[in-house]
Amino acid sequence: MINAVKITFLGAAGTVTGSKILIETSEKNILVDCGMFQGVKALRLQNWNNLPIDVSQIDVVLLTHGHLDHVGYLPRLLRQGFNGSILGTAPTLSIAEIILLESAKIQEEEAERANTENYSKHKPALPLYDKLDVERTLNKFQVEVPDKWIRLSEYISYRFQTNGHILGSTFVEIDIHGKRFVFSGDVGRINDYLLASPKKPEWADVLFVESTYGDGLHPNENLEETLTELIHETVRNQGNLIIPSFAVERLQTLVFLLWKLYKKGKIPNIPIFIDSPMGNNVLKVFKHYSSWHKLSDAEYDAMCNHVNIVQTFRETWETIDDRRSKIIIAGSGMVTGGRVLTYLQQLVGDPTTTVLLTGFQAEGTRGRLLKEGTHEIRFYGKYYPVKAKIKSIQSLSAHADQLELIDWMSNIKNIPERVYLVHGEPTALDTLRLKINTTYGWNVIIPELYDNEYYNI
Repeated sequence: MINAVKITFLGAAGTVTGSKILIETSEKNILVDCGMFQGVKALRLQNWNNLPIDVSQIDVVLLTHGHLDHVGYLPRLLRQGFNGSILGTAPTLSIAEIILLESAKIQEEEAERANTENYSKHKPALPLYDKLDVERTLNKFQVEVPDKWIRLSEYISYRFQTNGHILGSTFVEIDIHGKRFVFSGDVGRINDYLLASPKKPEWADVLFVESTYGDGLHPNENLEETLTELIHETVRNQGNLIIPSFAVERLQTLVFLLWKLYKKGKIPNIPIFIDSPMGNNVLKVFKHYSSWHKLSDAEYDAMCNHVNIVQTFRETWETIDDRRSKIIIAGSGMVTGGRVLTYLQQLVGDPTTTVLLTGFQAEGTRGRLLKEGTHEIRFYGKYYPVKAKIKSIQSLSAHADQLELIDWMSNIKNIPERVYLVHGEPTALDTLRLKINTTYGWNVIIPELYDNEYYNI
């Protein structure tokens, strides 16, 4: 008989990244998501710390989706003794594999560069984890289908329900002896270009809700018109439009939109270069899981044939040296790493360059600095002046805004005992807390990192 449930917030508490919530019971211990911290240095350093729990006692990890801030800590979890299963939908695990392998590669390359150029205080600089750690992690992956209750033990069952955001993304419902714990994951947009609208939970005794845009509404901007104007301006200036892009969903949506604009005759046949090994691999995942998105096979093939896929680092430099006006879409979306750093290192000091930020920029990231108007930016230990025009659009965000989050909760028939707000910065968390309380009258709590909560069952 289960007597109590203990909840521990191991990440995304008071901040957006590092999602990890531990549920401990007398039968099974479950970790929902296992993400990496990103952003300010104090948060990034948390990735190097062992979790303040006995990791070997975790039985399963349930993944809501494949983004780095929800899966990126998994190899470190194995290093600390985790030996259970890692469960998620098929697209989620495919995307997680791509992201983890790319993450390990970037960390290995950055450690090597730091050692070669001697700009790290660590002697030697080491990667957070390597490809061997990732391979061990992938052996733990187990595919589960959505919309089906799966028994974990006598009194515990769980279910994945699709919630938009990215390919394969879900919210997770866990029934523990009749009490339902619901974890939103990252809730997607209504009327997304590529994905179906999120499903909604209908019962939640305890609810955990992301709050990325808890304090704001996405602008009702004409995205196609904005992109069209920026591209024509780029051609007039004989410059470059650089779009730092998240490799999952954002990149694929941008490729679709640019193809659509060209097909409508709104933009010229300007060269478009896709320089994101991870994003290219995710494009292939879209091809493989066609039932998970809105694109037909013909649309998918046409949009992919419209762009130039950069395969090697040599081709990256050839693209930089190409004197034509062009669009460059490269990872990463918050300018924290990846190929986009090479382009910005060379082109951010050119006033004919435009940098278009297309999503949430976490505190402490280069993307946030650019958005806030920094006059210089640091790459690989050196500072570079920012003379490029910096533009930002919010309507491409894969996250629900405040109204969409409130709507996502609207089908819940009961009154939750507690609602916990996670995955948000302080202002967003507190604003959404007040909005939920005003709208529904529910008891809303904003947990801090490593807080514990207990429930009698």
